[in-house]
Amino acid sequence: MARTHPLQAITVVDLGQIYNGSYATFLMAMAGARVIKIEPREGEHLRRRGNVGGAGLPFAMLNSNKQSVTLNLKSERGRELFFEMVKRADVVLENFAPGTMERLGCGWSKLSHVNSRLIYAQGSGYGLSGPYRDYPAMDLTVQAMAGVMSVTGYPDRPPVKAGPAICDFFGGVHLFGAVMTALYEREQTGIGRAVDVSMLEAVYASLSSNLGLYYGSGGDVPMRTGNRHGGLAESPYNVYPTQDGYIAIICVGETHWKSLIDAMGRPELADDPRFASLKTRVANIDAVDEIVGGFTQRFAKQALFELLLKHRVPCAPVRDLDEVVNDPHMLERRALQWIEHPELGRIPVQSLPLRFEGVDPLPIVPSRRLGEDNVAVYGDWLGLSRDAIAALEEQEVI
Repeated sequence: MARTHPLQAITVVDLGQIYNGSYATFLMAMAGARVIKIEPREGEHLRRRGNVGGAGLPFAMLNSNKQSVTLNLKSERGRELFFEMVKRADVVLENFAPGTMERLGCGWSKLSHVNSRLIYAQGSGYGLSGPYRDYPAMDLTVQAMAGVMSVTGYPDRPPVKAGPAICDFFGGVHLFGAVMTALYEREQTGIGRAVDVSMLEAVYASLSSNLGLYYGSGGDVPMRTGNRHGGLAESPYNVYPTQDGYIAIICVGETHWKSLIDAMGRPELADDPRFASLKTRVANIDAVDEIVGGFTQRFAKQALFELLLKHRVPCAPVRDLDEVVNDPHMLERRALQWIEHPELGRIPVQSLPLRFEGVDPLPIVPSRRLGEDNVAVYGDWLGLSRDAIAALEEQEVI
């Protein structure tokens, strides 16, 4: 039997914006769902950010394989059209500030009566209840509140944010998971439900190493550890200099340490009591890093990488973004594809990280121009005439 992508029969009405909601619905689109992205008539924030330098790329990355329509939810006719879409949809997803959809008259209490099978997904910074509910939430602010910034950087310098927007995307991945869980339940019961995901809560578990150090130290707040292990429970575990860059090396257990000793040509280290066990290596972490760093700086990073791989030492060169977007492994697996975008030219776009047996990853369809699918959605799907659609544009409903 020919296999299809798992969400082929699912229709998603996407009110996601910026990264959090948009990534959750991107995952659904690449798993086969029909995703209809609704934006205000001027476009959502991330699309408008495209006026600044290369900032148009993130919108294209997160909105591939979606249809694009415009809709003014502040107008009565706009809400009527939205309810017509909800009747036909399986999922509605949004990541506005809590309470926004209720103020528009489009919240879960209303939509659940429009479609009892609907899955209504809400992403937010701090959740729909609790004292932080209405705090402004962006990735930077959630990183600060979640403790991520407090453990990122070096002990003698101020805290810094993680380079990627980890809270937004952790939240988006968990929101995707929440929708899939609710869809599974609906298959058993025939009834939909609302789900919500807090970015703060989604990122908490990633602090596990740092929390281990916190509790192991009797409650002392751990300092930032730079590129060392967040729990100071592994050594060597660091980024070390090479002749032309840096290489990351980690030894988990004695086998890796002995392999590194062999690669360095330092058999005498096996008998040094300072390095006899993980506990003593952690206690002498500065000495370990000095020895390993002295070795690595004698090599170019690619040559050293190949040497350490031969000795089965866990390691990787620190690559820049140009190396990553041209990565042969990612390109061969079609996890990353270079596409011709009608507005941005040739760009690299990620595919779905999930793989499904029996089907190839979907080809990337470039993100659409604002409102490009108004006729396809309002005409072909909802059944409005061309004249009716033209009137909606004139009335600034779409």
